[in-house]
Amino acid sequence: MSLKDDIARDTKVSMKGSASNPKEKMRLSTLRLLLAEIKNVEIDKKTSLKDDEIIEVVAKQIKRRKESIEGYKRGGRAEMAAKEAEEMEILTAYMPAQLSAEEIERVISASIEELSAKGDVNMGLVMKDVMAKLKGQADGRLVSELVSSALEKEN
Repeated sequence: MSLKDDIARDTKVSMKGSASNPKEKMRLSTLRLLLAEIKNVEIDKKTSLKDDEIIEVVAKQIKRRKESIEGYKRGGRAEMAAKEAEEMEILTAYMPAQLSAEEIERVISASIEELSAKGDVNMGLVMKDVMAKLKGQADGRLVSELVSSALEKEN
């Protein structure tokens, strides 16, 4: 069963429970938006998405929620930030397990060694390689910080 099928199945379950449960209404609307975004990407690419591509879509949606939360907090809109946080939590369930910093550092070290990278000049090259290997298993900001510090040590 594909990730898209799991999301569609969870949407149907939420539809049945949304009449009596406000949490299910939130889940239903979030999953519908996710399915719509997946469909839009499929239309743009003119093909069905594979699970790893769906994970990319989910990751983008989570990133949008994080940015919205920051904006709402700066604007003093705590209730909207809480709503976005709830949606982000729902979306996170469809992401692969996140790796620890130590596991990410091992991948970074291997990439630096493979690419013979030294200094900040190779930051983009290492980031591209590491993010391709991790595919949704780590936050981009964390990876960027770890790559930067690893490259500084290489100097």
